[in-house]
Amino acid sequence: MERSIIIKMKSFLLSLLALTAASASLLPRQQAPSFGNVNAVIDSAFKKVSLLDYQGKYVVLLFYPFDFTYVCPTELIAFSDKIDSFRELGAEVLGISTDSHFTHLAWIKTARKDGGLGGLRYPLLADISKDISRAYGVLVEDSTDDLYGAALRGLFILDGAGKIRSIQINDAPVGRSVDETLRLIQAFKHTDTHGEVCPANWQPGSKTIVPDQDQKKKYFSDVNRDL
Repeated sequence: MERSIIIKMKSFLLSLLALTAASASLLPRQQAPSFGNVNAVIDSAFKKVSLLDYQGKYVVLLFYPFDFTYVCPTELIAFSDKIDSFRELGAEVLGISTDSHFTHLAWIKTARKDGGLGGLRYPLLADISKDISRAYGVLVEDSTDDLYGAALRGLFILDGAGKIRSIQINDAPVGRSVDETLRLIQAFKHTDTHGEVCPANWQPGSKTIVPDQDQKKKYFSDVNRDL
């Protein structure tokens, strides 16, 4: 009887914690939590990284669960292979997990054919304190979960002012799209520059909408001309 009560109490407390965390979740348009003096691996060397280092640039924060796993290397490599596309947009990518920088380095030095990263082209941060993952709401804190102590697949796009523009959080089995991340940055930068808004499935060079009750009619008239 006593054990049953304890289990129920634990379940209740975990639910309460989850509810509290959800109510305090970050949202787009908010200022991103800052961090500084974080151990990282950059170009196979240990360095310190702060979010302020990237002030004025768009930043993609790419949280992932663990080094030396399954989906994680496919994501990190995919972003690394397209890093020039991000930098052409004035954007940087920062990979983050709760592993140590020593583990990061070993993984980066492991060949891709052996499940390694084979020379990553952007910084990999060691959130060993778990403070960054917790601040961004992606840390798994349920001790009964297989991912306890790790970060979920969170992707945050920050603009040059350090504000959150987009949030995506996946469960562990499914990776994220590099092309969609690039598209979102292109779309946000377009709205930043031109003040127009981007409709569903917008691609660079396609039509946008002037956010005005009268001027919006041109867009809807153009795209629905045959209806």
